Amino acid sequence: METELDGTPAIRVILADSQAIYRVGMKKVFALEDDIRVVAQAETLTHLYTALQRFPTDVVVLEGQLIAGTVNAIPELVRRAPDAKLIVQVVESDETNTVELYRRGVRGVVPRSISPDLLIKCVRKIADGETWIDNQSISWVIEAYRAQASSLTSPRSQPKLSKKELAIISCITRGMRNKEIAYQIGTTEQVIKNYLRKVYDKLGVSDRLELALYCLHHQILKKYNSEPEDVLLAAPEANGGARTAKV
Repeated sequence: METELDGTPAIRVILADSQAIYRVGMKKVFALEDDIRVVAQAETLTHLYTALQRFPTDVVVLEGQLIAGTVNAIPELVRRAPDAKLIVQVVESDETNTVELYRRGVRGVVPRSISPDLLIKCVRKIADGETWIDNQSISWVIEAYRAQASSLTSPRSQPKLSKKELAIISCITRGMRNKEIAYQIGTTEQVIKNYLRKVYDKLGVSDRLELALYCLHHQILKKYNSEPEDVLLAAPEANGGARTAKV
């Protein structure tokens, strides 16, 4: 994020919407906030790709209709701008579409009729690394997860997790960001990202939300939480020794 003159982090936002009236309205709403700055607008998906290349962005507020019928739009946006967090505005919520959006990496799904105050709060929360999800969507995601739980609970789908991976997963379920996890464990943010990719592959999940749901359903942290954290955070070093980071 950029920094304003008073030291406040400025959240850089791109508005991607086919309707100019929505873009104008949202820009006026954000213009009243000192910590949010609209850096670009896009009326098509192609224009959005171009804007993401030209402008460093923290949050994209995206009209759902722009990606309708485009299966790989969200993964492509995530690939092109991995640091940009996506908020999708929908006319009406439906279970299949909502679950799929979260699975593909969207951080928030909100109605087109969302109030200005709530939209501002949503942008700030998501820019801070959180996921914006209402109670109905949580139920849909959990139900979708349970529907595939039988395949995930088979013996061959229960990989062994290292103590370091369990420690990182525990931090994720407490809502910690990669930078905070790295500081607590005593490593770098890139190392944490590498560990998370391996964990995702092992468990067959695609993001932090699915990881948290997986842990909740399978209670894989039950044993972890019963052991001293200074033991579980101890990781073997290359020279055969151990490094311990206490909380």
